[in-house]
Amino acid sequence: MPLTLRGAVLGLVSLYRCGAAEPFDEDDVSLAVSAATRAALGIDNARRYEREHIIASTIQQRLLPQAERQQAAVDTAHVLLPGRDSGCWFDTIALSGARTALVVGGVAGEGLQSAIAMGQLRTVIQALAGLDLEPEEVLARLKDTADRLADERAALPPADALQSEPMSAGCVYGVYDPFTRTCTVARAGHPAPLIVGPDGRAVALDVPEGPGLFSTDSALFAPATVTLEVGSLLAFCTAELLSGDRAAERITETLARPGRSLQQLGDDIVYALPDDTRSAGAALLLARTGTVSDHLVATWDLAQDPTTPATARVLVRDRLQGWGLDEDTVEATELIVSELVTNAVRYGTPPLRLRLLLDSTLTCEVHDGSPASPHLRHARTVDEGGRGLFIVSRLASHWGARHGPDGKVLWTEQDLPEDQRNGAKGERNGAVGER
Repeated sequence: MPLTLRGAVLGLVSLYRCGAAEPFDEDDVSLAVSAATRAALGIDNARRYEREHIIASTIQQRLLPQAERQQAAVDTAHVLLPGRDSGCWFDTIALSGARTALVVGGVAGEGLQSAIAMGQLRTVIQALAGLDLEPEEVLARLKDTADRLADERAALPPADALQSEPMSAGCVYGVYDPFTRTCTVARAGHPAPLIVGPDGRAVALDVPEGPGLFSTDSALFAPATVTLEVGSLLAFCTAELLSGDRAAERITETLARPGRSLQQLGDDIVYALPDDTRSAGAALLLARTGTVSDHLVATWDLAQDPTTPATARVLVRDRLQGWGLDEDTVEATELIVSELVTNAVRYGTPPLRLRLLLDSTLTCEVHDGSPASPHLRHARTVDEGGRGLFIVSRLASHWGARHGPDGKVLWTEQDLPEDQRNGAKGERNGAVGER
C-alpha cells in the first residue's frame, strides 16, 4: 500500500501472509488503505512539526548571546535547555559604572512565533538597559512594548490563526553594583532569583511580583534591593526549573556546594532535574558577585570652585600615567574630564566627585547633586558655547547620564589599545583569583 498525501508518495507499506494463511480479501485491502492514509498523515505532521521545531530552535540560538561576556565585577555562566519551549532567553549586559544587568525571561508557547517574540523582547530590553534606567522602569517600558505587540496580533485578520492565540511572557531584571555590593531586582510575572551567600546560606530576597508582560494588569513594578557579600551566587531561572517539590531548595543546596565552578554548578542543577523539565526547555543564568580592584579605581572629592577643572586635569594625568596609558589617551581623558567638571561646577550642586575606572575600557564619571542633565547641542559657528558635550561625544566611544536619589552622574567610556586593555585584564584576573 502506498503512503500518499496530497499527491505525494511518502513511502510504501508491504503486507504479507505466509504458509496456510488465507489470502487478503477486499475488506483487508480497505483496512490497509485506511491505515496507510492515517500513517501518511502522521508522518507528514511529524516532519512538519520537526522542521518547525528545528527552525524555531535555530532562531532562538542565533538570537541569544553566542559566548560568555566578561563583566567588570561578576563571573557568569548559563545553561540553556533547548526543549519544546523556544521562548526562553537570558542576557548579561554591561552598564556604566562597572555595573552588570542580569536578565532571564520566557515567552510561553512553542514554535516560531514564541522564538520571534522572544527576540523582539530581548532586543528591546538591551536598548532600554543602555538608558541607565532603574529595573522597575525597564520592565514598565518593556511591558509597553509587549502591549503594542499584543495589539498588533489582535489586529490580524480573523482568518489568521495567530489572531486568537494568547500571548504570555515573564521577565526578571537585576542590576549588580560592585561598589555598593547591592543587587536591585524587579520582575514581571517571573520567579525571583535565588541567592546563596559565600558561606552557603540562602539570602532572602522578597521581590514583589509585577504583572506579566502581555497581561492586562496595569499594576506598577516594585523593586527590591539586597546587599551581598563578595562571592555570593545568584541564580536567575525560568519557571520550569522551579516547578515540582522542593525545586528551589534543591537548587539552593546545589549552589552551596564548595569548590565548584559556575559551569559545574549549572550542570549539577540540570542533572538533578526531572526528565520532563529537561524536555520542556529552560534557561538558567548563574552569577558570582565580585568587586573592583582598588588598583583599577581612582576617586576624588572636588570643591565647587572655578579652579577645580584645572585640579582635575592634574589628578587625571597623574593617575593615567601611573596606569601606564599612552599620551593620546591621557590627553583625550584630560579634555573629557575638564569639560564634565566645568559643566558640574557651573550648573551643578555639591557634592562634586570624580571617578576613573580602568577595565577593558576607561570610564570617567563626574557626580554632582543636581538632577538636571545637560543635552548635546550642535552649536553654530558664531556661538560662544554649547560645544562641551559635542567634544566629549567625539572623544569617547560612549557617554550618558544616570540619575539617583542624590543627584546624577555623567559618564564616558573610551576604548583602549589592545596592549593596555590586556594589562588591565591581567590586573582584574589577579584580583578575582585572590578573592
